[in-house]
Amino acid sequence: MQNLLGILISYIFIGGVIILAQLFEKFGKEASRKFIHISLANWWFIAMHFFDNVIWASLVPLSFVIINYISYKKNLIKVMERESQDGLGTVYYALSLLIIEIFTFGIVKRPEIGLCSILIMGYGDGFAAVIGKRMKSYEYKIGNTKKTLAGSLTMFIITFIIIAIFSSTVGVKIWLLKSIITAVILTIIEAISIKGTDNITIPILACILLILM
Repeated sequence: MQNLLGILISYIFIGGVIILAQLFEKFGKEASRKFIHISLANWWFIAMHFFDNVIWASLVPLSFVIINYISYKKNLIKVMERESQDGLGTVYYALSLLIIEIFTFGIVKRPEIGLCSILIMGYGDGFAAVIGKRMKSYEYKIGNTKKTLAGSLTMFIITFIIIAIFSSTVGVKIWLLKSIITAVILTIIEAISIKGTDNITIPILACILLILM
């Protein structure tokens, strides 16, 4: 019963985020997309509270891999799609949730590592894009993707804070140094990932690095 309630609450939460995102469209299409990107990372708290096994935990992200792909092809959920498609970012987002859900709920049985990984993707990568666009700073280009110093610095700071809280809480040795090194690695990965692939490279690499800590 608790798992079914978790699925219901998950869809209500996700639907609510998508509806609220429409309020941000007045600030531009990218603002509504980043609101969704950041907010949906918090779904992991729902997953940890309600789901007691990997099968139940995987149903919601699995469904959104399919829904997001259809939306990408048909522009179904307009508020989360870019006007000109440049990658499967929304599909990668749901896919990374699914992969990390299976790994942390089912294999290593440490969903808190999944939480940390997804928060890094949601908040770190999300706010890096927001602040990078709104704050004037040095710009650099990797391939066809433009990045900014402000955005990369934001990614590093938020990632470091999340990892530092996690690692110090679970008793990782020399957690401060490890948090700095891990944050640097993930910031570099965010900078070199193109066409929405950061939605899968960042959380999966973060998950691996956190396991190794």
